[in-house]
Amino acid sequence: MKKNLEQRICLSLTGIEDKDWQSKLNEINNLGLDTIALILENFSRKQRQLIYEALEDSSVKNVPLIHLKNDMSREELEFLRDRYKSQYLTIHEDSFGILEKWHGHYQNLFLEFNFDDYVPQNVKVEKIGGFCVDLAHFKVAQEKWTKEFEYVIQRRNNKDIFACNHLSGYSKSKNRDLHDPKSIKDFEYLKTLPDFVFGKVIALEVYNSIKEQLEFKKQIIKLLNSD
Repeated sequence: MKKNLEQRICLSLTGIEDKDWQSKLNEINNLGLDTIALILENFSRKQRQLIYEALEDSSVKNVPLIHLKNDMSREELEFLRDRYKSQYLTIHEDSFGILEKWHGHYQNLFLEFNFDDYVPQNVKVEKIGGFCVDLAHFKVAQEKWTKEFEYVIQRRNNKDIFACNHLSGYSKSKNRDLHDPKSIKDFEYLKTLPDFVFGKVIALEVYNSIKEQLEFKKQIIKLLNSD
């Protein structure tokens, strides 16, 4: 789990509708970053198109992980995969109701669970590429011992399907994920997680600036490499 964390942990372009992403992309360009993750769940089609146009003129060349929104078309997925070599396309449980429109990309889709203690009958991780374990969601689900947690741990011996992750903070007092972490203390829960949940690409899913994400990344690597 501790191997190659510098390469595996990705900073992310995130935001809420038209807020935030422009300033983050400016930071990315100023730093000359060529690899990021894209968290597109909160963006409308119009905003996504603006993001794609801005990315064309950016320093970004590789986007290994993209968090999808259900209204994205097959053509949109194909454009992103062709342009940015995106291997890991992450989805939620409700995405299984619209999988057919993404036919041909099933093996690049990876399931992120929430923690509402309900797994719909049509959710079959074996039908797609595997899991994108949201590490904070997993911690919340573990504390509650939810049906999602059981679904995941029942498959813990199949290492190949634990492919990628979302990484946010965690509040122990509220037993909730945090998308606006304030300090490395919000990531200390990572030390309590089993190794099998950590995948090849770990995307920060926080609304913090790129500068703050960079600092958290350094601190997280140090945290996970400490005894």
